[in-house]
Amino acid sequence: MGFYPAAAEGYAEMTKALADKPSRPSLPQQLHRMLEHPVRLHQKVGSLDPWVVQGTIETVRGNLLIASGFPAPIGSVCRIDLGHHRWLEAEVVGFQQDQTLLSPCESPLGIQPGQSVHPWRFQPTVDFCPSLLGRIIDPSGRPLDGLPAPSYITPIAIEAAPVAPMLRPVIDQPLATGIRAIDTLQTIGRGQRVGILAGAGVGKTTLLGMLARGVQADVVVIGLIGERGREVKEFLQQDLGVNSQQRVVSVVATSDQSACQRVRAAKSATAIAEQYRDQGKHVLLLIDSLTRLAMAQREIGLAAGEIPMARGYPPSVLSMLPALLERAGTSPRGTITAFYTVLIEGDDPNEPLADHLRSLLDGVLLLDRSLAARGHFPAIDPLKSLSRLMDSVVSPEKMALAQRLRAAIALYKDHEDLIQMGAYSPGSNPALDLVVPMEPLWNRFLQQGRNESFSMEESWRQLQQLIDSLEQQGAPIPGSFEPRPGSATQQDLRWSRRLPPDAWPELPDRESAP
Repeated sequence: MGFYPAAAEGYAEMTKALADKPSRPSLPQQLHRMLEHPVRLHQKVGSLDPWVVQGTIETVRGNLLIASGFPAPIGSVCRIDLGHHRWLEAEVVGFQQDQTLLSPCESPLGIQPGQSVHPWRFQPTVDFCPSLLGRIIDPSGRPLDGLPAPSYITPIAIEAAPVAPMLRPVIDQPLATGIRAIDTLQTIGRGQRVGILAGAGVGKTTLLGMLARGVQADVVVIGLIGERGREVKEFLQQDLGVNSQQRVVSVVATSDQSACQRVRAAKSATAIAEQYRDQGKHVLLLIDSLTRLAMAQREIGLAAGEIPMARGYPPSVLSMLPALLERAGTSPRGTITAFYTVLIEGDDPNEPLADHLRSLLDGVLLLDRSLAARGHFPAIDPLKSLSRLMDSVVSPEKMALAQRLRAAIALYKDHEDLIQMGAYSPGSNPALDLVVPMEPLWNRFLQQGRNESFSMEESWRQLQQLIDSLEQQGAPIPGSFEPRPGSATQQDLRWSRRLPPDAWPELPDRESAP
């Protein structure tokens, strides 16, 4: 039995209307749209509840909130309804079966069982605009200096992928810091990542202030993580100075704030530095300190149930640090030169966290407490500090000058106990006889006032004068030898690797060498 023509036409119109009707989005698609545009959704539905998916608070375990009833990816941001138009922001740090683990960004006071939890953003953001220079903000971009919030802000994600290794330009330009002990003995390259290792009260923050004033950079971004509230204003006003503040952006999370905020502060400062770097500028990034950052992440990881490892640090700390440090450096558009302070426990530079960071960074400036106790500032140990890129940014002649001074200092340090006790007999070591009277001279050269700054040319000229005064006494000092004909020094070999093979120096065979 066939259809009547009129019935067939009606059936065709009905099926066409069903085919043209858009399909209803699935629950994951609704969640994605909701998280992408929560404000637009709220404006669209008016007084209706904009949250299609929500969960409830079940348990509070220290600084960890456990919620159930809603899916949310790790790293996303949620908001907890405290009632009376009050909200508490929290970050998803893990999940267990149907429970979601949240780290609050503020104090969990006021949290009650059964309170609703709503997804808010896929990841934390910080408000950025080019007019942030001279401002002091929190990890979210809100001003802390009492001035109005900047206009035309753009939220940027605080998590970002580092520049691809093969796209990074080679670091071959020296960076003048204005500090003689760094510019001559530990020359830094533009785009290098350097750690400042020291115990408490040895002068890390003072050295950061000298770097912020002396380094020739377009923009300076400072991240103060876990600092004492009293020291924040003192550092930003006294150590930086009025002239330097005009090119500085400061991101602050004091020690009384939550672990989530302290972790965000370091990432927000790095994200802001990346924005200025992508504008073609040279950025100086100062983070104080990585130790407090690691402690904050340790607090979050242990609360989430991670297994502690060395010194109680969970695996998330060891994976977070390289991901953060690799974001600094060179890029096809601009550069980020970064200095990170590391608070070493018990003045032990080989403690696990410091040793791990030493392997990740491009150089280390070790501050010695014994030098600081004698009023030697900056208390940089010239023998235990290291710049991995110094031989790439200075000439062989300057490298030889620095090596001669280090050799003289090392010779004096080897016999310092005998010299101080008066047990050393002059004449037993001719090289040491030349070094001993020059010890006050190199100490004066390596010391510097907090408000002093020297150009790199002036620093190298003063070092040349110091070395000349040592060698004018009639005998070469250690490190100032002449290579025998037909041989090559280690420095010559290091520099020859940058030349084509046909330009390498010829070395005699081991059997034919005299």
